Amino acid sequence: MIKNMTIGLAVLLFGVCSCYRPERNCTDFKNGKFSFTAEISGENLTTTFVRNDTIELDYFQGKVDTSSVRWINDCEYIVKKLHPKSMAEEKSIHMKILSTTNNSYTFEYNVVGSTKKSRGIAIKIE
Repeated sequence: MIKNMTIGLAVLLFGVCSCYRPERNCTDFKNGKFSFTAEISGENLTTTFVRNDTIELDYFQGKVDTSSVRWINDCEYIVKKLHPKSMAEEKSIHMKILSTTNNSYTFEYNVVGSTKKSRGIAIKIE
């Protein structure tokens, strides 16, 4: 009897958990002004970026970079710097929005072709 209850509870929990899907209103974040803070070498650094669907301007440590944005679907896009200054900057970045709130989104990103992924949260400023 206890074994059947345990199996029943496990099936119920699995069913409830598998039905949960985070909110993803990705189209709300195709355009706007955003900020993103990351820890780099033990220091929290913030970048601000403005995206207008196909172009993104990144403001970081007093410098501005322009990147093209190519949307794969409503929640995934590829960013590529238009004027790279190094071999590393020539590589495209794959961005995937995992979940959204009213003014932010959680995303996963990686260099195209790399399996190493990182996560971040972008906050919509405007």
